[in-house]
Amino acid sequence: METTGRVGAHGGGTAAGTADASAVQAREGVPGDPGDRRSVDGYLLASFPWYGLDGAYTGPRWLMQVGAAADGTVEHGATGHGVEPQLRMGRVEHETATQRFAVVVTVASRPVRRSADGTGVLEATSVSSAAWLAGSGLLACTWPSQMERALRQDWLDQQTALAWELADHLDEAPWSTLSLPVDGVPTDFRYRESEYGWVLAGSPEEGGVHIGAYGRGMSAYGMGFAVIKNITDYQ
Repeated sequence: METTGRVGAHGGGTAAGTADASAVQAREGVPGDPGDRRSVDGYLLASFPWYGLDGAYTGPRWLMQVGAAADGTVEHGATGHGVEPQLRMGRVEHETATQRFAVVVTVASRPVRRSADGTGVLEATSVSSAAWLAGSGLLACTWPSQMERALRQDWLDQQTALAWELADHLDEAPWSTLSLPVDGVPTDFRYRESEYGWVLAGSPEEGGVHIGAYGRGMSAYGMGFAVIKNITDYQ
């Protein structure tokens, strides 16, 4: 899959510049994560439009976190919708009966380019990049709460590797095609479900971005996406 985040997260790759790669890792912000993730500043620095659920959705909206390269260029970010999962005692509260949210990931469409330090190249982004970020994001906020803390990282590593592999094969099972509107234009997304929730990814005709999304308790069918006219509305 074509994303610098994968190279950084797994420590491999070619001369892609590990500093840049690690700076764009696939962690767009866990819902409920403490820190400065709610700052709108990073979103305002992006050179591409942000996407969220369209006006048909009237529930809560909240900021998450942006991912930037080593030179500060914003590469991706996410916005949340619905009931935000909360961290309690170092674990995510996500009772199936109450967890209801959808997260939209926006990834800048980038060609192959030189790294900030000029020592290598960064791979192009693609719809697989959005699928990878969405898949890993879902895992980060839906890991089994009954799992021992010592086993959590092993589980996350295993499941993240699987999400990585799945994002590399969007034309194969368990992915299917789901048509959803983006700014009112029907757009084909690759879609899959799991016991933890659903993931989808696609590329609108305009905007210069790839869109990923993940959620639980909110059906992806019937959703629509649109450019966020004022990102500060999510604060």
